[in-house]
Amino acid sequence: METIKIPEQEIINALCVYAADKKQVSPADVLVELMYDDDYGYSAEVEVNGCTQILIQANLIEALRLWLDERGVDPFSARLQLELSDKEGIIAFASVGSTY
Repeated sequence: METIKIPEQEIINALCVYAADKKQVSPADVLVELMYDDDYGYSAEVEVNGCTQILIQANLIEALRLWLDERGVDPFSARLQLELSDKEGIIAFASVGSTY
């Protein structure tokens, strides 16, 4: 079992691509701010063309699964875990058993 560490910037990039696909815009047109709250957990504020939307943790996981798929990793066999790091911000770990 291999563990892939996904840094905060890659999570943001994955969310930009995810939101851009949903809104049919360029990823460069998407602004993302990751958030963590003790009551609500992980989320992200996404802005596209002046409209703001909050994505919940399930959306973050979906975006990361697409990110893994683009890298040839089976996205549905991966165990994804988000963590809050004092030094690195919000990061993710993907435990994967195989690639395509």
